[in-house]
Amino acid sequence: MTFDKWFNSQSTLLKVILLILPFVGWVVELLIRLSVALRKKDAVSIVVFVLFLFIGWSWILCLIDLIYMVVTGHLLFA
Repeated sequence: MTFDKWFNSQSTLLKVILLILPFVGWVVELLIRLSVALRKKDAVSIVVFVLFLFIGWSWILCLIDLIYMVVTGHLLFA
C-alpha cells in the first residue's frame, strides 16, 4: 500500500482540501498512517496508527496535522 507516497506527491492545495473536509480528512489521514505502518513495520508507526484510529476523529489532531503539513509538506509522524 503506497497511499502515503501518492498523497505526498500531490500539490499542497489538494492535500489541504483532502484534509480540511470533516470525515474525508479523517479517512485520508487514517489511510496514510495505515500505509506507513504497513510499509515501515516499526513500533512508532503502528502506535501512531492505533492512537489516531481511536482519538484521531477529534478536530484538534486534524488541525495540528493540517498546519504541520502546510509548513513541512508531510503529516506529523507519517
